[in-house]
Amino acid sequence: MHDPVYEEAYQGHTIKIYHDLDPESPREWSNLGRLICWHRRYRLGDGHQFDRPEAFLRDLAGVPFQCDLTIDQLRERAERKAIILPVFLYDHSGLAMNTIGFHCPWDSGQVGYVYVLLEAVREEFDVKRVTKALREKAEDILRGEIVSYDAYLGGRVYGYVIEQDGEEIDACWGFVGDYETGCLPEARHAVPAPSPGQTPQSAAAQAQAHP
Repeated sequence: MHDPVYEEAYQGHTIKIYHDLDPESPREWSNLGRLICWHRRYRLGDGHQFDRPEAFLRDLAGVPFQCDLTIDQLRERAERKAIILPVFLYDHSGLAMNTIGFHCPWDSGQVGYVYVLLEAVREEFDVKRVTKALREKAEDILRGEIVSYDAYLGGRVYGYVIEQDGEEIDACWGFVGDYETGCLPEARHAVPAPSPGQTPQSAAAQAQAHP
């Protein structure tokens, strides 16, 4: 196994945090939105059949090709049926993605959209009308999905291994995002608690006394 990115002694055990070298894409999860991207070199987001953004927006808005509209006009029509956020890609010594854009005009630009149909929002939250507050909540969920996908693209996916006396006793993988806020707390929670009347220090001493 490759070297851990972090290691600590905890309650008589050793926690090791590793990069997950074979992570599952967050787009395989149960997402609220769909991520539609176009790129010459990379396959990003969810699969789709649209050869360009205009075709996607026309389909979403229900506008025929005979109707001559600009991209902005098409998006305005599409937003009557869906919540749509632009998605930007930064490609320089690795990939990064967000919904607000990057400050580098040479290595970044809009690569697609993340969206959810208003009908799907109503079904998800069991409501008859998508209010302004609910729209904002759905937008936050879509942004969160892009945050997770950005971590995946950047290789920030981790797993933990718990050892006792040099032997692996537990492991779990697929934690997306900074390991300090996700993977490590889960690893600590998974460490078996000391026996009644036994402190973490005495458990560590006992482990050393009985290899």
